[in-house]
Amino acid sequence: MAEKTLYNKVWDAHNVGLLPTGQNQILIGLHLVHEVTSPQAFDALREEGLSVAFPDRTFATCDHIVPTTSLQRPFDDGQAELMMEALEKNTKDFGITFYDPPSGKQGVVHIVGPETGLTQPGMTIACGDSHTSTHGAFGTLAFGIGTSQVRDVLATGCLTMDELKVRRIEVNGELSPGVTPKDVILYIINRLGVRGGLGFAYEYGGDVFDSMSMEGRMTVCNMSIEGGARIGYVNPDETTFAYLKGKEHSPEGDAWDRAVTWWKTLPSESDAQYDDVVRFDASEISPMVTWGITPAQSVAADENLPLLEGLDENRKKSYEEAYAHMKLTPGQKAVDLPVQVAFIGSCTNGRITDLRAAAEVVKGKKIDPGVRGIVVPGSIPVRLQAMEEGLDKIFEEAGFEWRQAGCSMCLAMNPDKLQGDEISASSSNRNFIGRQGSPNGRTLLMSPAMVAAAALAGHVQDIREIM
Repeated sequence: MAEKTLYNKVWDAHNVGLLPTGQNQILIGLHLVHEVTSPQAFDALREEGLSVAFPDRTFATCDHIVPTTSLQRPFDDGQAELMMEALEKNTKDFGITFYDPPSGKQGVVHIVGPETGLTQPGMTIACGDSHTSTHGAFGTLAFGIGTSQVRDVLATGCLTMDELKVRRIEVNGELSPGVTPKDVILYIINRLGVRGGLGFAYEYGGDVFDSMSMEGRMTVCNMSIEGGARIGYVNPDETTFAYLKGKEHSPEGDAWDRAVTWWKTLPSESDAQYDDVVRFDASEISPMVTWGITPAQSVAADENLPLLEGLDENRKKSYEEAYAHMKLTPGQKAVDLPVQVAFIGSCTNGRITDLRAAAEVVKGKKIDPGVRGIVVPGSIPVRLQAMEEGLDKIFEEAGFEWRQAGCSMCLAMNPDKLQGDEISASSSNRNFIGRQGSPNGRTLLMSPAMVAAAALAGHVQDIREIM
């Protein structure tokens, strides 16, 4: 049983009490809302004559259905326009702050929260989106929830939950050149599996995470859910505090000093007890690329795709299904995998550092004429900063389309979709069948720099070979 961990401290601080079911009622300190999972929840409040319990702790933005080519209203997609209108009405009727495009703060919800300073250490955070785990990078317990739970949090400010076990994942040593936080989490998922984290909170620690930027930590925590964990977090430190200082919603003056003093009490103790500890050597991690239909089906960029011989029956069956869908062959070299679409963006890798990394690869070059490339900043502020730095021009001159902020081709609940059986190099988080908008589409997950390199060549490249 875990003790003296950040998870225990934050859980206990927000535990309202034990329910007759044996579950706990947990107070939620920040509720983030978007247009897809909230309409039915707000309708349920109206049916019951309820208000939002804590409108000052509830913030909304629009991201999933927002078109990235033009924000002109009404949207061409009638369903998207209806969802946008519903969010506008709901936030107005219930007194909730809405970061819409005219505000200049709109973007992917898991990018908007951190960049405005809403996300702070020691919080419990909920959002109707599985990748809410992103916010754990700040030392929070951040839960993705369903629409019925969105309703519950709106009405009561609480969630009914079972306590999780805690697994500490340490990565020690120094990452090799070309290896990014995206590669670190893909490696961890490859080793532990997509169901390895069921029932767990993942605490990330060790040399690699201690030296990792906040953007990198967010990338890792974002994909905790792909490893089966309910949440993932990193203990807050000076890197965390420096990122938050001066943000719109961060404390100021004496309040900042008091906040930092408290935040410093949150990290897991040196004698903390965990339900499990897993350790990896940073030197063993290479640039990664997925080849299959789960984020665990991946190889290093300089490896061949796995053979079927010697696999247990369950794994062999899943690999055969993956190879059939992906139209690939066991033993193929990863660097031979073709690419027809290159997507840079998403809540995993749509931040300014991600765009910089990709722009550095393509600067002064042209993408392969057979590749359709799009770059989608994660928020309006990210987009504006990138344009101030001239990144938009670098991408456009290389042959990429420079888009508005949104979720875009990560899940394709908008016009940005794969066509037919196109194969995509994607900096997003999921390579499930149909995830990028076509039932026959094929997705290769990799870092933004690897996506950029693949776009140039028309096939997967080992970023280390062109650095």
